[in-house]
Amino acid sequence: MTAAGKETPRERYRAQLRAEIKERAWEQIAAAGAPGLSLNAIAKQMGMSGPALYRYFAGRDELITELIRDAYRSLADTIRTAAASGADPAGLGRALRVWALADPQRYFLVYGTPVPGYRAPDDITAIASEIMNVLLDAAQPTAGSAPPAAEVARLESHLAEHREWAGDHPASPAALRRALHFWTRLHGILSLELAGHFTGMGFDPAELYENELRHLTQ
Repeated sequence: MTAAGKETPRERYRAQLRAEIKERAWEQIAAAGAPGLSLNAIAKQMGMSGPALYRYFAGRDELITELIRDAYRSLADTIRTAAASGADPAGLGRALRVWALADPQRYFLVYGTPVPGYRAPDDITAIASEIMNVLLDAAQPTAGSAPPAAEVARLESHLAEHREWAGDHPASPAALRRALHFWTRLHGILSLELAGHFTGMGFDPAELYENELRHLTQ
């Protein structure tokens, strides 16, 4: 950056090259999955040498981190925007599905099978926690809610004692349970739908998803 805060031509060129490298990476992931990501193959597609490309990304893991960071940031912004606009928990669930259907490869990079040998840095976990915090906010039970059944109470008691995944959020045991059910059950349907497992079964996955939302938000 210059003293005036404007990008120099070199900085703009570097940003453009990094953006193109990421676009090529997404194309590779769509064709062969994240484990097949190859910086040398991307360099060849772009007419660059391998060493030249490594000036923009130090290695495969750095590139994967950028892609995961972009994906999580996009989802966190989507969920936060939906919550800020007054969306109820069902609205947050619908925003999640729209985001996932818009780019299944992006969804699977963050919620699919882990990439062998890859470990995400701490800032990725922090962005993922932003999403869970919004869900925990929305999952607070309303005043006058009926007391939980015995099996539900057992789970809530367990979660109250094992709440590391919720960070510093002051969610009640009931909110912990509701948010966790919301997160796991909706992702279960989305993962099956995006992987094509409902193809040929003759029903609309959107109806199944909506039915699950109704059960989760009663």
